[in-house]
Amino acid sequence: MFRSFGAFNYRIWFFGAIISNIGGWMQSTAQDWVVLTELTHNDATAMGATMALQFGPPLVLVGLTGRVADRFDRRRILLVTQSTLMVLALCVAVLLLTHVMTLPLMLVFAACFGVANAFDAPARQAFVSDMVSMENASNAVALNSASFNMARLIGPAVGGLAIVALGSGWVFVTNAATFLAMIVALLLIRTRELLPRPKNPRAGGLIVGLRYVRSRPDLMVVFVMVFLIGAFGMNFPIFASTMALEFHKQADGYGVLSSVLAIGSLTGALLAARRDRARVRVLMLAAGGFGVASLISAQMPTYVAYAITLVFVGFSTVTMLTTANGYVQTTTDPALRGRVLALYMAVVMGATPIGAPIAGWVADAFGPRAAISVGGAAGLVAFAIGAGWMMYSGRLHRREDARFLLALDETRPLRVVEAMQRAVTPPITSATTPIRTEAGGSGRPVSGGANGSGPEDTDA
Repeated sequence: MFRSFGAFNYRIWFFGAIISNIGGWMQSTAQDWVVLTELTHNDATAMGATMALQFGPPLVLVGLTGRVADRFDRRRILLVTQSTLMVLALCVAVLLLTHVMTLPLMLVFAACFGVANAFDAPARQAFVSDMVSMENASNAVALNSASFNMARLIGPAVGGLAIVALGSGWVFVTNAATFLAMIVALLLIRTRELLPRPKNPRAGGLIVGLRYVRSRPDLMVVFVMVFLIGAFGMNFPIFASTMALEFHKQADGYGVLSSVLAIGSLTGALLAARRDRARVRVLMLAAGGFGVASLISAQMPTYVAYAITLVFVGFSTVTMLTTANGYVQTTTDPALRGRVLALYMAVVMGATPIGAPIAGWVADAFGPRAAISVGGAAGLVAFAIGAGWMMYSGRLHRREDARFLLALDETRPLRVVEAMQRAVTPPITSATTPIRTEAGGSGRPVSGGANGSGPEDTDA
Protein backbone atom coordinates (compact mmCIF):
# COMPACT_ATOMS: atom_id res chain seq x y z
CA MET A 1 0.00 0.00 0.00
CA PHE A 2 2.85 2.41 0.81
CA ARG A 3 5.37 1.29 -1.78
CA SER A 4 5.79 4.86 -3.13
CA PHE A 5 7.34 5.82 0.21
CA GLY A 6 10.48 4.08 -0.99
CA ALA A 7 11.30 7.28 -2.88
CA PHE A 8 12.80 10.01 -0.67
CA ASN A 9 11.28 12.80 -2.75
CA TYR A 10 7.80 11.37 -2.44
CA ARG A 11 8.08 10.97 1.35
CA ILE A 12 9.06 14.63 1.71
CA TRP A 13 6.27 15.68 -0.63
CA PHE A 14 3.65 13.57 1.16
CA PHE A 15 4.18 14.99 4.63
CA GLY A 16 4.53 18.56 3.38
CA ALA A 17 1.26 18.14 1.49
CA ILE A 18 -0.61 16.92 4.59
CA ILE A 19 0.26 20.05 6.56
CA SER A 20 -0.48 22.38 3.67
CA ASN A 21 -3.77 20.66 2.88
CA ILE A 22 -4.96 20.91 6.48
CA GLY A 23 -4.57 24.67 6.23
CA GLY A 24 -6.27 24.66 2.84
CA TRP A 25 -9.32 22.88 4.19
CA MET A 26 -9.47 25.24 7.17
CA GLN A 27 -9.44 28.19 4.79
CA SER A 28 -12.05 26.63 2.51
CA THR A 29 -14.39 26.14 5.47
CA ALA A 30 -13.84 29.71 6.63
CA GLN A 31 -14.35 31.20 3.17
CA ASP A 32 -17.62 29.36 2.61
CA TRP A 33 -18.95 30.31 6.03
CA VAL A 34 -17.91 33.96 5.67
CA VAL A 35 -19.74 34.28 2.35
CA LEU A 36 -22.83 32.45 3.60
CA THR A 37 -23.24 34.08 7.02
CA GLU A 38 -21.03 37.18 7.36
CA LEU A 39 -21.10 38.80 3.92
CA THR A 40 -24.65 37.69 3.04
CA HIS A 41 -27.72 36.47 4.90
CA ASN A 42 -27.58 32.73 4.16
CA ASP A 43 -27.36 33.36 0.42
CA ALA A 44 -26.42 30.04 -1.22
CA THR A 45 -26.45 31.66 -4.68
CA ALA A 46 -23.65 34.04 -3.62
CA MET A 47 -21.74 31.05 -2.31
CA GLY A 48 -22.19 29.33 -5.67
CA ALA A 49 -20.89 32.44 -7.46
CA THR A 50 -17.81 32.44 -5.23
CA MET A 51 -17.13 28.81 -6.06
CA ALA A 52 -17.66 29.52 -9.75
CA LEU A 53 -15.04 32.29 -9.73
CA GLN A 54 -12.61 30.15 -7.76
CA PHE A 55 -12.92 27.09 -9.98
CA GLY A 56 -13.53 28.82 -13.31
CA PRO A 57 -9.93 29.82 -14.20
CA PRO A 58 -8.74 26.20 -14.73
CA LEU A 59 -11.34 25.93 -17.49
CA VAL A 60 -10.57 29.30 -19.07
CA LEU A 61 -6.78 28.91 -18.90
CA VAL A 62 -6.57 25.20 -19.74
CA GLY A 63 -4.72 25.83 -23.02
CA LEU A 64 -1.96 27.71 -21.20
CA THR A 65 -1.64 25.87 -17.89
CA GLY A 66 -1.13 22.43 -19.41
CA ARG A 67 1.56 23.68 -21.76
CA VAL A 68 3.34 25.43 -18.89
CA ALA A 69 3.27 22.20 -16.84
CA ASP A 70 4.81 20.28 -19.75
CA ARG A 71 7.37 22.87 -20.81
CA PHE A 72 8.81 24.32 -17.59
CA ASP A 73 10.32 22.93 -14.40
CA ARG A 74 7.30 21.75 -12.38
CA ARG A 75 9.09 22.16 -9.06
CA ARG A 76 9.74 25.83 -9.78
CA ILE A 77 6.18 26.33 -10.98
CA LEU A 78 4.93 24.96 -7.67
CA LEU A 79 7.27 27.19 -5.67
CA VAL A 80 5.77 30.22 -7.44
CA THR A 81 2.13 29.11 -7.14
CA GLN A 82 2.40 28.06 -3.50
CA SER A 83 4.06 31.36 -2.59
CA THR A 84 1.35 33.28 -4.45
CA LEU A 85 -1.43 31.40 -2.66
CA MET A 86 0.24 32.15 0.69
CA VAL A 87 0.33 35.88 -0.05
CA LEU A 88 -3.33 35.87 -1.15
CA ALA A 89 -4.35 34.15 2.09
CA LEU A 90 -2.55 36.78 4.12
CA CYS A 91 -4.29 39.57 2.20
CA VAL A 92 -7.73 38.08 2.88
CA ALA A 93 -6.80 37.63 6.55
CA VAL A 94 -5.88 41.30 6.89
CA LEU A 95 -9.14 42.44 5.28
CA LEU A 96 -11.19 40.19 7.55
CA LEU A 97 -9.35 41.15 10.73
CA THR A 98 -9.74 44.86 9.92
CA HIS A 99 -13.45 44.35 9.09
CA VAL A 100 -13.24 45.88 5.62
CA MET A 101 -13.95 42.70 3.63
CA THR A 102 -16.98 42.89 1.35
CA LEU A 103 -18.65 40.37 -0.93
CA PRO A 104 -17.25 41.97 -4.14
CA LEU A 105 -13.73 41.88 -2.65
CA MET A 106 -14.15 38.24 -1.66
CA LEU A 107 -15.27 37.45 -5.21
CA VAL A 108 -12.12 39.12 -6.55
CA PHE A 109 -9.91 37.11 -4.22
CA ALA A 110 -11.77 33.92 -5.12
CA ALA A 111 -10.90 34.56 -8.77
CA CYS A 112 -7.25 35.21 -7.83
CA PHE A 113 -7.11 31.95 -5.89
CA GLY A 114 -8.58 30.27 -8.96
CA VAL A 115 -5.91 31.65 -11.31
CA ALA A 116 -3.08 30.53 -9.02
CA ASN A 117 -4.64 27.08 -8.62
CA ALA A 118 -5.14 26.81 -12.39
CA PHE A 119 -1.36 26.76 -12.82
CA ASP A 120 -0.73 24.84 -9.60
CA ALA A 121 -3.06 21.87 -10.17
CA PRO A 122 -1.73 20.33 -13.43
CA ALA A 123 1.89 20.90 -12.39
CA ARG A 124 1.21 19.33 -8.98
CA GLN A 125 -0.61 16.33 -10.44
CA ALA A 126 2.07 15.70 -13.08
CA PHE A 127 4.89 16.24 -10.57
CA VAL A 128 3.74 13.18 -8.63
CA SER A 129 4.71 11.02 -11.62
CA ASP A 130 8.13 12.72 -11.72
CA MET A 131 8.96 11.48 -8.22
CA VAL A 132 8.15 7.76 -8.54
CA SER A 133 8.61 5.04 -11.13
CA MET A 134 5.78 4.40 -13.58
CA GLU A 135 4.78 1.12 -11.91
CA ASN A 136 4.22 3.05 -8.67
CA ALA A 137 2.47 6.03 -10.27
CA SER A 138 -1.06 4.78 -9.56
CA ASN A 139 -0.09 4.04 -5.95
CA ALA A 140 1.43 7.52 -5.58
CA VAL A 141 -1.73 9.14 -6.94
CA ALA A 142 -3.87 7.18 -4.48
CA LEU A 143 -1.59 8.06 -1.55
CA ASN A 144 -1.69 11.68 -2.67
CA SER A 145 -5.47 11.47 -2.45
CA ALA A 146 -5.15 9.86 1.00
CA SER A 147 -2.96 12.77 2.12
CA PHE A 148 -5.54 15.21 0.80
CA ASN A 149 -8.37 13.46 2.61
CA MET A 150 -6.45 13.00 5.85
CA ALA A 151 -6.20 16.77 5.81
CA ARG A 152 -9.88 16.98 4.96
CA LEU A 153 -10.64 14.89 8.01
CA ILE A 154 -8.85 17.37 10.28
CA GLY A 155 -9.04 20.75 8.55
CA PRO A 156 -12.79 21.50 8.38
CA ALA A 157 -13.44 20.47 12.00
CA VAL A 158 -10.50 22.51 13.28
CA GLY A 159 -11.46 25.37 10.98
CA GLY A 160 -15.04 25.40 12.23
CA LEU A 161 -13.92 25.46 15.85
CA ALA A 162 -11.36 28.18 15.07
CA ILE A 163 -14.05 30.35 13.44
CA VAL A 164 -16.17 30.13 16.58
CA ALA A 165 -13.26 30.62 19.00
CA LEU A 166 -10.96 33.05 17.15
CA GLY A 167 -12.76 34.41 14.11
CA SER A 168 -12.49 33.65 10.40
CA GLY A 169 -9.55 36.01 9.80
CA TRP A 170 -7.18 33.94 11.94
CA VAL A 171 -8.09 30.83 9.97
CA PHE A 172 -6.67 32.48 6.85
CA VAL A 173 -3.53 33.41 8.81
CA THR A 174 -3.12 29.77 9.83
CA ASN A 175 -3.49 28.60 6.24
CA ALA A 176 -0.84 31.07 5.08
CA ALA A 177 1.57 29.60 7.64
CA THR A 178 0.92 26.01 6.48
CA PHE A 179 2.01 26.87 2.94
CA LEU A 180 5.53 27.04 4.35
CA ALA A 181 5.47 23.25 4.84
CA MET A 182 4.98 22.65 1.11
CA ILE A 183 7.53 25.30 0.15
CA VAL A 184 10.14 23.71 2.44
CA ALA A 185 9.32 20.25 1.04
CA LEU A 186 9.85 21.52 -2.52
CA LEU A 187 13.20 23.04 -1.53
CA LEU A 188 14.32 19.75 0.08
CA ILE A 189 13.49 17.61 -2.95
CA ARG A 190 16.53 16.03 -4.60
CA THR A 191 16.26 17.19 -8.18
CA ARG A 192 18.82 14.64 -9.39
CA GLU A 193 16.46 11.82 -8.35
CA LEU A 194 13.50 13.13 -10.35
CA LEU A 195 12.63 11.02 -13.37
CA PRO A 196 13.68 12.46 -16.73
CA ARG A 197 10.78 13.99 -18.57
CA PRO A 198 10.23 13.04 -22.22
CA LYS A 199 9.92 15.98 -24.55
CA ASN A 200 7.18 16.37 -27.11
CA PRO A 201 8.76 17.58 -30.35
CA ARG A 202 5.44 18.51 -31.92
CA ALA A 203 4.19 22.05 -31.74
CA GLY A 204 0.87 22.90 -30.19
CA GLY A 205 -0.62 23.06 -26.74
CA LEU A 206 -4.29 22.55 -26.06
CA ILE A 207 -5.04 21.29 -29.58
CA VAL A 208 -2.52 18.45 -29.26
CA GLY A 209 -3.99 17.42 -25.90
CA LEU A 210 -7.55 17.60 -27.24
CA ARG A 211 -6.66 15.48 -30.27
CA TYR A 212 -5.03 12.92 -28.05
CA VAL A 213 -8.05 12.68 -25.72
CA ARG A 214 -10.42 12.56 -28.69
CA SER A 215 -8.48 9.60 -30.08
CA ARG A 216 -9.02 7.70 -26.81
CA PRO A 217 -12.69 6.69 -26.31
CA ASP A 218 -11.88 5.45 -22.80
CA LEU A 219 -10.56 8.87 -21.77
CA MET A 220 -13.58 10.57 -23.32
CA VAL A 221 -15.88 8.41 -21.19
CA VAL A 222 -13.84 9.14 -18.05
CA PHE A 223 -13.95 12.89 -18.72
CA VAL A 224 -17.71 12.91 -19.29
CA MET A 225 -18.44 10.93 -16.14
CA VAL A 226 -16.20 13.13 -14.01
CA PHE A 227 -17.71 16.28 -15.51
CA LEU A 228 -21.28 15.27 -14.66
CA ILE A 229 -20.52 14.51 -11.04
CA GLY A 230 -18.12 17.45 -10.71
CA ALA A 231 -20.71 19.90 -12.01
CA PHE A 232 -23.82 18.73 -10.18
CA GLY A 233 -22.75 16.34 -7.42
CA MET A 234 -19.56 17.69 -5.86
CA ASN A 235 -20.90 20.99 -4.56
CA PHE A 236 -20.32 19.82 -0.99
CA PRO A 237 -19.73 23.29 0.53
CA ILE A 238 -23.21 24.33 -0.62
CA PHE A 239 -24.85 21.05 0.39
CA ALA A 240 -23.19 20.71 3.81
CA SER A 241 -23.48 24.36 4.86
CA THR A 242 -27.14 24.70 3.90
CA MET A 243 -27.99 21.36 5.52
CA ALA A 244 -26.16 22.50 8.67
CA LEU A 245 -28.35 25.59 8.74
CA GLU A 246 -31.44 23.47 8.16
CA PHE A 247 -30.50 21.41 11.22
CA HIS A 248 -29.88 24.68 13.15
CA LYS A 249 -26.11 24.21 13.44
CA GLN A 250 -23.34 26.83 13.36
CA ALA A 251 -19.87 26.88 11.79
CA ASP A 252 -18.62 24.06 14.01
CA GLY A 253 -21.53 21.87 12.85
CA TYR A 254 -20.66 22.61 9.24
CA GLY A 255 -17.01 21.76 9.89
CA VAL A 256 -17.96 18.45 11.48
CA LEU A 257 -20.00 17.49 8.41
CA SER A 258 -17.00 18.18 6.17
CA SER A 259 -14.78 16.06 8.40
CA VAL A 260 -17.29 13.20 8.48
CA LEU A 261 -17.33 13.31 4.69
CA ALA A 262 -13.55 12.92 4.83
CA ILE A 263 -13.79 9.68 6.84
CA GLY A 264 -15.27 7.94 3.84
CA SER A 265 -12.93 9.85 1.50
CA LEU A 266 -9.84 8.66 3.36
CA THR A 267 -11.08 5.07 3.35
CA GLY A 268 -11.67 5.23 -0.39
CA ALA A 269 -8.21 6.67 -1.02
CA LEU A 270 -6.44 4.01 1.06
CA LEU A 271 -8.32 1.20 -0.68
CA ALA A 272 -7.41 2.73 -4.04
CA ALA A 273 -3.75 2.63 -3.00
CA ARG A 274 -4.01 -1.16 -2.64
CA ARG A 275 -5.09 -1.67 -6.25
CA ASP A 276 -2.41 -2.48 -8.77
CA ARG A 277 -3.94 -0.25 -11.43
CA ALA A 278 -6.83 2.11 -12.07
CA ARG A 279 -9.76 0.65 -14.00
CA VAL A 280 -12.73 2.26 -15.70
CA ARG A 281 -15.15 -0.26 -14.22
CA VAL A 282 -14.21 0.87 -10.69
CA LEU A 283 -14.92 4.45 -11.74
CA MET A 284 -18.31 3.38 -13.11
CA LEU A 285 -19.33 1.53 -9.95
CA ALA A 286 -18.16 4.43 -7.76
CA ALA A 287 -20.28 6.85 -9.80
CA GLY A 288 -23.33 4.66 -9.26
CA GLY A 289 -22.57 4.39 -5.55
CA PHE A 290 -22.25 8.16 -5.34
CA GLY A 291 -25.66 8.62 -6.93
CA VAL A 292 -27.37 6.18 -4.59
CA ALA A 293 -25.64 7.51 -1.45
CA SER A 294 -26.46 11.12 -2.36
CA LEU A 295 -30.14 10.38 -2.94
CA ILE A 296 -30.34 8.58 0.40
CA SER A 297 -28.56 11.43 2.22
CA ALA A 298 -31.11 13.91 0.86
CA GLN A 299 -33.87 12.06 2.73
CA MET A 300 -32.22 11.91 6.16
CA PRO A 301 -34.40 13.47 8.88
CA THR A 302 -31.72 14.31 11.48
CA TYR A 303 -28.26 15.84 11.59
CA VAL A 304 -26.64 12.62 12.82
CA ALA A 305 -28.34 10.47 10.18
CA TYR A 306 -27.27 12.88 7.46
CA ALA A 307 -23.70 12.84 8.77
CA ILE A 308 -23.60 9.03 8.67
CA THR A 309 -24.66 8.92 5.03
CA LEU A 310 -21.90 11.40 4.17
CA VAL A 311 -19.35 8.69 4.98
CA PHE A 312 -20.63 6.69 2.00
CA VAL A 313 -20.84 9.79 -0.18
CA GLY A 314 -17.21 10.60 0.60
CA PHE A 315 -16.08 7.04 0.01
CA SER A 316 -17.65 6.81 -3.44
CA THR A 317 -16.51 10.31 -4.42
CA VAL A 318 -12.84 9.74 -3.68
CA THR A 319 -12.88 6.24 -5.13
CA MET A 320 -14.17 7.77 -8.34
CA LEU A 321 -11.76 10.73 -8.44
CA THR A 322 -8.69 8.73 -7.42
CA THR A 323 -9.43 6.07 -10.01
CA ALA A 324 -10.03 8.65 -12.74
CA ASN A 325 -6.85 10.57 -11.85
CA GLY A 326 -4.74 7.43 -11.71
CA TYR A 327 -6.17 6.15 -14.98
CA VAL A 328 -5.42 9.41 -16.79
CA GLN A 329 -1.89 9.63 -15.40
CA THR A 330 -0.85 6.05 -16.03
CA THR A 331 -2.35 5.64 -19.49
CA THR A 332 -1.35 8.94 -21.08
CA ASP A 333 1.65 9.53 -23.32
CA PRO A 334 4.29 10.92 -20.88
CA ALA A 335 5.20 13.73 -23.30
CA LEU A 336 1.58 14.95 -23.17
CA ARG A 337 0.80 14.18 -19.54
CA GLY A 338 0.79 17.82 -18.41
CA ARG A 339 -1.60 18.90 -21.15
CA VAL A 340 -3.95 15.96 -20.66
CA LEU A 341 -3.93 16.48 -16.89
CA ALA A 342 -4.67 20.17 -17.43
CA LEU A 343 -7.70 19.12 -19.46
CA TYR A 344 -8.68 16.67 -16.73
CA MET A 345 -8.33 19.32 -14.01
CA ALA A 346 -10.31 21.73 -16.17
CA VAL A 347 -13.08 19.15 -16.31
CA VAL A 348 -12.97 18.48 -12.56
CA MET A 349 -12.55 22.07 -11.37
CA GLY A 350 -14.08 23.83 -14.35
CA ALA A 351 -17.33 21.94 -13.95
CA THR A 352 -17.94 23.84 -10.72
CA PRO A 353 -18.64 27.24 -12.39
CA ILE A 354 -21.43 25.52 -14.29
CA GLY A 355 -22.89 23.45 -11.49
CA ALA A 356 -22.28 25.51 -8.34
CA PRO A 357 -24.54 28.47 -9.27
CA ILE A 358 -27.24 26.02 -10.33
CA ALA A 359 -26.88 24.09 -7.06
CA GLY A 360 -26.99 27.34 -5.08
CA TRP A 361 -30.12 28.50 -6.90
CA VAL A 362 -31.84 25.14 -6.41
CA ALA A 363 -30.94 25.20 -2.71
CA ASP A 364 -32.39 28.71 -2.34
CA ALA A 365 -35.52 28.02 -4.37
CA PHE A 366 -36.37 24.44 -3.42
CA GLY A 367 -34.18 23.64 -0.42
CA PRO A 368 -30.84 21.86 0.01
CA ARG A 369 -32.39 18.40 -0.25
CA ALA A 370 -33.49 19.11 -3.81
CA ALA A 371 -29.99 20.32 -4.72
CA ILE A 372 -28.45 17.14 -3.30
CA SER A 373 -30.96 15.02 -5.25
CA VAL A 374 -29.88 16.71 -8.50
CA GLY A 375 -26.30 15.69 -7.72
CA GLY A 376 -27.38 12.13 -7.00
CA ALA A 377 -29.21 11.95 -10.32
CA ALA A 378 -26.03 13.12 -12.07
CA GLY A 379 -24.17 10.21 -10.46
CA LEU A 380 -26.67 7.71 -11.81
CA VAL A 381 -26.42 9.24 -15.29
CA ALA A 382 -22.63 8.95 -15.12
CA PHE A 383 -22.97 5.29 -14.14
CA ALA A 384 -25.30 4.69 -17.09
CA ILE A 385 -22.80 6.29 -19.48
CA GLY A 386 -19.97 4.10 -18.18
CA ALA A 387 -22.09 0.96 -18.36
CA GLY A 388 -23.31 1.84 -21.83
CA TRP A 389 -19.75 2.35 -23.08
CA MET A 390 -18.65 -0.99 -21.67
CA MET A 391 -21.47 -2.80 -23.45
CA TYR A 392 -20.96 -0.86 -26.67
CA SER A 393 -17.22 -1.57 -26.66
CA GLY A 394 -17.93 -5.29 -26.41
CA ARG A 395 -16.25 -5.78 -23.04
CA LEU A 396 -19.44 -6.84 -21.26
CA HIS A 397 -21.07 -9.91 -22.74
CA ARG A 398 -22.92 -13.08 -21.80
CA ARG A 399 -20.76 -15.93 -20.60
CA GLU A 400 -20.58 -18.82 -23.02
CA ASP A 401 -20.81 -21.44 -20.27
CA ALA A 402 -23.73 -19.82 -18.41
CA ARG A 403 -26.81 -18.36 -20.05
CA PHE A 404 -27.75 -15.92 -17.29
CA LEU A 405 -24.29 -14.74 -16.22
CA LEU A 406 -22.20 -11.92 -17.64
CA ALA A 407 -18.46 -11.67 -18.20
CA LEU A 408 -16.30 -8.55 -18.34
CA ASP A 409 -13.20 -8.78 -20.49
CA GLU A 410 -10.06 -7.02 -19.32
CA THR A 411 -8.32 -5.50 -22.29
CA ARG A 412 -4.63 -5.05 -21.77
CA PRO A 413 -2.71 -2.95 -24.29
CA LEU A 414 -0.07 -4.90 -26.12
CA ARG A 415 3.25 -3.70 -27.45
CA VAL A 416 4.50 -5.75 -30.36
CA VAL A 417 8.27 -5.76 -30.77
CA GLU A 418 9.61 -7.05 -34.04
CA ALA A 419 12.60 -9.26 -33.38
CA MET A 420 15.88 -8.88 -35.17
CA GLN A 421 15.17 -12.11 -36.96
CA ARG A 422 12.33 -12.25 -39.38
CA ALA A 423 9.04 -13.05 -37.73
CA VAL A 424 5.46 -12.78 -38.79
CA THR A 425 3.25 -10.95 -36.31
CA PRO A 426 -0.53 -10.91 -36.83
CA PRO A 427 -2.26 -7.55 -36.59
CA ILE A 428 -3.55 -6.67 -33.13
CA THR A 429 -6.34 -4.24 -32.43
CA SER A 430 -8.00 -2.85 -29.37
CA ALA A 431 -11.31 -1.10 -29.02
CA THR A 432 -10.15 1.39 -26.45
CA THR A 433 -6.39 1.67 -26.21
CA PRO A 434 -3.75 2.66 -28.74
CA ILE A 435 -1.43 -0.13 -29.92
CA ARG A 436 2.18 0.60 -30.74
CA THR A 437 4.53 -1.49 -32.79
CA GLU A 438 8.19 -0.70 -32.16
CA ALA A 439 10.84 -1.45 -34.68
CA GLY A 440 13.47 -3.76 -33.31
CA GLY A 441 15.61 -3.77 -36.43
CA SER A 442 14.80 -2.69 -39.95
CA GLY A 443 11.06 -2.52 -39.35
CA ARG A 444 9.12 0.72 -39.12
CA PRO A 445 7.17 1.76 -35.98
CA VAL A 446 3.42 1.76 -36.38
CA SER A 447 1.16 3.58 -33.96
CA GLY A 448 -2.54 3.23 -33.35
CA GLY A 449 -2.72 6.41 -31.27
CA ALA A 450 -3.01 9.98 -32.44
CA ASN A 451 0.37 10.92 -31.03
CA GLY A 452 2.49 7.96 -31.88
CA SER A 453 2.37 6.34 -28.46
CA GLY A 454 -0.20 4.76 -26.24
CA PRO A 455 -0.70 3.67 -22.65
CA GLU A 456 1.72 1.16 -21.25
CA ASP A 457 -0.50 -0.69 -18.81
CA THR A 458 -4.23 -0.17 -18.67
CA ASP A 459 -7.42 -2.11 -18.62
CA ALA A 460 -11.01 -1.35 -18.00
